[in-house]
Amino acid sequence: MIEHINQLGANPPAPGPPPTPTTPIVWALNTTIDTVGGHHITDAHTILDTDERQRAARFHTPGLTHRYTTSHLALRILLAHYLDQPAHTIQLTRENCPGCGQPHGRPNLPGNPLHFSLSHSGDHAYIALATTPVGIDIEEHPTQQTVTDLLHLLHPTETQELTHLPTHRQPTALARCWARKEACLKATGTGLANGLTHPYVSTHPTPPTIPGHHLTDLPAPPHHQAALATLT
Repeated sequence: MIEHINQLGANPPAPGPPPTPTTPIVWALNTTIDTVGGHHITDAHTILDTDERQRAARFHTPGLTHRYTTSHLALRILLAHYLDQPAHTIQLTRENCPGCGQPHGRPNLPGNPLHFSLSHSGDHAYIALATTPVGIDIEEHPTQQTVTDLLHLLHPTETQELTHLPTHRQPTALARCWARKEACLKATGTGLANGLTHPYVSTHPTPPTIPGHHLTDLPAPPHHQAALATLT
């Protein structure tokens, strides 16, 4: 497990070592804040690109718009910090999906070896930066009804593990499993298009070894689980 999570708040990110092949860097932030990394949220339109501004405008409530804008502003501020270039000049694209070949795969920086991943849940966002393809995910503990709805969509062994747990422990275990699975699927760029069966990531407190991945759990806020996966 990565023990240290950097916190991004109102002030610019503090200088620190860049990610290395063996050490990704993870940042967290509260998405309800009004100033991120030295930039007020009202100035986000000068930094986000057209696609990001349009996506933010599609949300139906101000709270969701604010969370999206804050997390994507934070992503650009952190990328600018490590790339040493203005945040508004950073070009973000998507790789082709490994499954269908369409350009909705892993987000990337064209021609740059820095990889990144963003996840948000409720008022929390996590951002990972690495020198290899990376995926990060944070999940709030689901309701018992959600556990019931998703139970048989998982890998058969994960389903078995969950059904053997007492009911009150199942939401935490499912959130742990879901965060790990999302992190792995983000790292490969396949997403949820092929369902939730593979890869097997377990619901147990310790993640399994997954060929081609390095998977680790992350410290998370109360009632949340988080995970990080890099490709090896």
